Amino acid sequence: MNNFKKIFPFILPYKKYAYLNIFFNILYAVFGTLSFVSLMPMMDVLFGQSKKNYILPTYKGLSGLKTYLSDYLSYYLTSITDTNGIGYTLSILVAGIITIFLLKNLCDYLAMFFITFLRNGVLRDMRNAMYKKTIELPLAFYSEKRKGDVIARISGDVNEVQTSFLSILELIVKEPLTIVFTLIAMVTISVQLTLFVFIFIPVSGYIISLIGKQLKRKSTKAQEEQGQFLSTIEETLGGLKVVKGYNSENYFNQVFQESTQRFFTLSNSIGNRQNLASPASEFMGIMVIAILLWYGGHMVLIEHSLKGAAFITYMGLAYNILTPAKSISKASYAIKRGNAAAERVLEILEQENPITSKTDAVEKSTFNTEIVLQNINFKYEEEAVLKNFSLTVKKGQTIALVGQSGSGKSTIANLLTRFYDVNEGTIAIDSVNIKDINLQSLRGLMGLVTQDSILFNDTIKANISLGKLDATDDEIIEALKIANAHEFVKDLPLGIYTNIGDSGNKLSGGQKQRLSIARAVLKNPPIMILDEATSALDTESEKFVQVALENMMQNRTSIVIAHRLSTIQKADKIVVMQKGEIVEQGTHDELIALNGTYNKLVTMQSFE
Repeated sequence: MNNFKKIFPFILPYKKYAYLNIFFNILYAVFGTLSFVSLMPMMDVLFGQSKKNYILPTYKGLSGLKTYLSDYLSYYLTSITDTNGIGYTLSILVAGIITIFLLKNLCDYLAMFFITFLRNGVLRDMRNAMYKKTIELPLAFYSEKRKGDVIARISGDVNEVQTSFLSILELIVKEPLTIVFTLIAMVTISVQLTLFVFIFIPVSGYIISLIGKQLKRKSTKAQEEQGQFLSTIEETLGGLKVVKGYNSENYFNQVFQESTQRFFTLSNSIGNRQNLASPASEFMGIMVIAILLWYGGHMVLIEHSLKGAAFITYMGLAYNILTPAKSISKASYAIKRGNAAAERVLEILEQENPITSKTDAVEKSTFNTEIVLQNINFKYEEEAVLKNFSLTVKKGQTIALVGQSGSGKSTIANLLTRFYDVNEGTIAIDSVNIKDINLQSLRGLMGLVTQDSILFNDTIKANISLGKLDATDDEIIEALKIANAHEFVKDLPLGIYTNIGDSGNKLSGGQKQRLSIARAVLKNPPIMILDEATSALDTESEKFVQVALENMMQNRTSIVIAHRLSTIQKADKIVVMQKGEIVEQGTHDELIALNGTYNKLVTMQSFE
């Protein structure tokens, strides 16, 4: 119930559908009971057991309601039989029974009709909330979670909540009310026989609860295993070249099959427990009906304390309890499964996001003077990456960060954009701490070109216009020209409307990188961060991209993280890093003259 309370806000926008569902479920329970009770006068007429009543009864209060209704029905049947004959009376009774069954099924349909809007509405809103949260969470979250597991939660677990967990709405209204109304009708027919039913319900409930034990725990394991094999699919497709290049198809096939085998075993265990619920509850119901047949038959044939028609109606009502009882047992299992899924969904939705905008965050649309990184310390979990790092970047300057892999260069880019937050120290833009700047306006000040040119399965225009969604075709073409990319784009069959495939795989590495640069150019930010933008390119592609980068960096403040030193010789200041600390800084010529770490790096690359 605790998880249901947390899911409840998703139900609130659709409460009118919930109310309508409850209303028609109440009517369904009423007509469901009446559909059996209405058989009694029919059988009385058929067996000639209906008593003649020529006196119109008078209503004497709630305590005498049963007698009043019985006397009024016998008076009505006597009147129409004497006037129109027994055949007409049977026709009226049959028409009445058909009408009640029609109303019962119509109410059932309408109840399901309205609950469909609620279920699918909750499914849509929960998926939307999950996706929104997924893209809001910081990068650090995905260093611990498998992406496939997150996909499994958005698809499978949310669907499980919709199909299983929301069955609680049916569980608390439709089936219990059907049982309650049926029991009331049974009590009015025979109190003695109904005592057997009251004994049966708690015993049955206890046995069903024993069958359902451990179902939630096994369901959680099954859903985790589903996340595992979806992660394997996602990782395999992402690294298909490596899988094929290293002849590792059999290895990954085995990993996947082992995961699906575990899922198969868990699913069988869960399914078999669920499948046991329905026959177990039905068997117990038949046991009670057998006892009722014996005891009720004794009352009809020996004691003559119960009429045959009333007994047959009573047996119909007793069997009518079995259907909702089975539904409750199935729903209780579904709720256990849905509860496990809800926990996995809520784990994402309730995940705290440490990198957000403050309520009184500053909106900043311009960059005027300088960026100051002061006494920064930063760790990825336990590993110290930056130690007491300080740097000032003046407006219009090009600052290059160089050093060996793992020296902390890319971490600077991640901290400036607030993909991660510093552990100690401050980063300020124009003397305003970036934690005090609205996150969107902070990232709006920056353009980012990464080593991996991240493109999406869409057109060139859609990919480039991420930086400016309302950009015209002319603006996009101008950005492509600055990025040295228009030359190859204009030769494509549909120009900027050409689809570039998954991750831009229809293009070469150099072409993809130039599109990434065009995207940054179109955004036109005052601060540009280039994170090893040419390191993955061949020499010819690098020349094209280098021209594009130089075009883009004109009149901008640029922070260039470089692996290839040929790309940063014109920088205003080169900062040499080693194990998270600055060991040298100055211009290219000054650092060469020092004959230190930078000179060694240049010599090594020249040799290479």
